[in-house]
Amino acid sequence: MTADKSMTNSAEIVAKAMIDEHSDFLKESARLIAQELMEAEIANQIGAKRGEISGDRSTHRNGYRQRPWDTRVGEIELAVPRKRSGESYFPSFLEPRKRSEKALLGVVMEAYINGVSTRKVDRLVSELGIHMSKDQVSRICAELDTQVEAFRERPLEGSYPYLWLDAKHLKVRDGAHVYSKALMVAFGVHDSGRREVIGIEIAESETEAGWAAFLRDLRARGLAGVQLAVSDDHPGLKASIAKVIGSPWQRCTVHFIRNMHGHCKKGQRNMVGAALREVFSAEDLEDARERAASVIERLAPAVPKVAELFEAAEDDLLAFYRFPQAHWPKLRSTNNIERVNKEIARRSDVVGIFPNDDSVIRLIGALLIEQNDEWLLGRGYLSAESIGLLLEEEAGADRKEVEAPKS
Repeated sequence: MTADKSMTNSAEIVAKAMIDEHSDFLKESARLIAQELMEAEIANQIGAKRGEISGDRSTHRNGYRQRPWDTRVGEIELAVPRKRSGESYFPSFLEPRKRSEKALLGVVMEAYINGVSTRKVDRLVSELGIHMSKDQVSRICAELDTQVEAFRERPLEGSYPYLWLDAKHLKVRDGAHVYSKALMVAFGVHDSGRREVIGIEIAESETEAGWAAFLRDLRARGLAGVQLAVSDDHPGLKASIAKVIGSPWQRCTVHFIRNMHGHCKKGQRNMVGAALREVFSAEDLEDARERAASVIERLAPAVPKVAELFEAAEDDLLAFYRFPQAHWPKLRSTNNIERVNKEIARRSDVVGIFPNDDSVIRLIGALLIEQNDEWLLGRGYLSAESIGLLLEEEAGADRKEVEAPKS
């Protein structure tokens, strides 16, 4: 297709469609709109329209280059304008795919080509009109695997006072069977105050052995200085934190309240939730313990099971009160990673059943790399002043322990 043909106006396209029963009106219309958009964009970059004499011109045009464009109406051949000098022009609607989008495409096509896809994946491939060979899919996957592996194995430098741990259960095909496997993810707050994704792993199931192996790998990469680990209640995870990390544990208060709703009548849930939140909004640890005692006494007659479970979990639920007050809202639950979890769920729902373990790590790893980049470029999660106070308190405690006389 020549550059002159690429400039065919809309009237000519309509006329052609009226007389040619074999013409593809939608494709030609899409190509025309894309071509007009490119002409407007490059005119804006150059400072002059095609053939216009302007003193604001920064450079001149230098012909066109052909580029195929896959769309829902089929492949369209575009004539992309070129500039004689300066930064090359790239159409806005052809922005390079984000890493996570490439990963999703790679996983979807891997499942499709290998014949292990679900109806959902088959329909998606059909609707998008995606056509890729095994070699193309392999190249995409190999490129992403290299990036994700480097991210997962990078050394962890400095200290991470706070650690959040979470697991998502995903369906993965293994031979002729489909299994539910645990995707383990670790998030940490660095001593600089920034938030990071520091670990990703997939395990056959969410067991103490699986969590222990995951945490040992984090330690081997340099994880140090953890003063509090936050997670939902899982006996194996809690035991692994104690054995491998050796830090106090904070049980997620939001998940605890949700769990307690299962031990009371529907009409009691608002009352139970309000009573428990009252404890988690105290002025300090002493005030929280006083409120907890009062709440247990009030709940015992109406919902004895909730009162019993709350009393047993009190220390783990109130652990955050021992840290700087400015950090409390972010330490008492795993809500700070809920948006990330929703993104993981949204992408994994598209796939449905992953073709293998590598595809899980590839897709979720790519997504978490982008999330990590966003956190690093944004504002610090915790202020330098509040983190400094936390580190000073830790150093003071260490000095007291060293200076304490031996009995």
